[in-house]
Amino acid sequence: MIDLTQIHDSIAATPSKIVLLVADGLGGLAHPETRRSELETARIPNLDALARRSACGLTTPVEVGVAPGSGPGHLALFGYDPLKYLIGRGALEALGIDVELLPGDVAARGNFCAVDDDGLLTDRRAGRIPTELSAPICERLNRIEIPGVRLDVFPVQDYRFVLRLRGTGLSELLEETDPQREGMAPRLVRALSPEAERTAAIVQQFVDEAGRLLAEDEPANMVLLRGWAQLPNLPDFGQVYHLNPAAIAAYPMYRGLASVANMQVIPTGKTFGDEVNTLRDNWHGHDFFFIHYKPADAAGEDGDFDGKVQTLEELDAHIPSILALQPDVLMVAGDHATPAIMAAHSWHPVPFLLHSRYTIGEGVDGFSERACGQGALGRIPAQTIMLLALSHAGKLGKYGP
Repeated sequence: MIDLTQIHDSIAATPSKIVLLVADGLGGLAHPETRRSELETARIPNLDALARRSACGLTTPVEVGVAPGSGPGHLALFGYDPLKYLIGRGALEALGIDVELLPGDVAARGNFCAVDDDGLLTDRRAGRIPTELSAPICERLNRIEIPGVRLDVFPVQDYRFVLRLRGTGLSELLEETDPQREGMAPRLVRALSPEAERTAAIVQQFVDEAGRLLAEDEPANMVLLRGWAQLPNLPDFGQVYHLNPAAIAAYPMYRGLASVANMQVIPTGKTFGDEVNTLRDNWHGHDFFFIHYKPADAAGEDGDFDGKVQTLEELDAHIPSILALQPDVLMVAGDHATPAIMAAHSWHPVPFLLHSRYTIGEGVDGFSERACGQGALGRIPAQTIMLLALSHAGKLGKYGP
């Protein structure tokens, strides 16, 4: 987290309310035919109107040229230094579904996937099978037993699962088995340090046995593992910023991120509409809300340009309901860009807006990469947006005499 030691006494608790809306994978790139990005293509009148009366700019999630994962991207928006506080996705997924992690446990995020007869990946996400199909597969994998360690497999959502290892002398220093590309074979489990050799051997046994158990299944006949992690320890978000924070997220990983930061995770439904209703129902209980929108990232990773455009339009329809709550500060941000033409996370700066009673507009004509690039905020580190929010909310006073 940004070192706020020198200004900590300048931060004060007030009744004002801040909403941080994170549209996962928000940023994009121009379609080669139209020369317009997903945001520029989408019909988003509410976001465009909001940008015209907000402070706008572009955020850099980690460093220039670095394509972040969702974990580092979100931690930066919360004010943590993503190069200092790197948390494996396995721990976040586990915490997000209330899986107990004890000191010494190791967790990984798993994907069910499909491989051909030659063992090459044909679908890294097994057709995004629904949870009702993946949960029984997890039950089968839970039967795998390896001496000296306890293995537990937990369904997360759709094709995702969590693998938890419990035992003595385990290490998180393992390479991922996901090559991130189809047409390649899953990688072997390799140790990144000598003390991780035993853990790597255990996990490889699990992977081999999983492949045997699932060999005849369709469309999920293999597993990929990544995001190895043990229990993290972050500075308390609420204590640092003098806030009573809450998190509303349908996807488990983002609930895990919030819980690691010690935000109160409020149960919600599966859709963003459910999340907005949860925000409204809990409006008087907190002064900071993190609310998460996932579909744009999923469409971008699938390389579905039109699909991502549609998800942005669907997000736009919910903006009036959030504004109706009259937050003192509303920020719309992205944890990273996921351009559909790349079908992956990218290093590009991400559009950002901040609306408060102090913002009256600055000539920005809409909410997009090019438009926000003309905003008065310029290009800023994502870590700094919380300081902007505190100032606009009247929570950050003068520094020094």
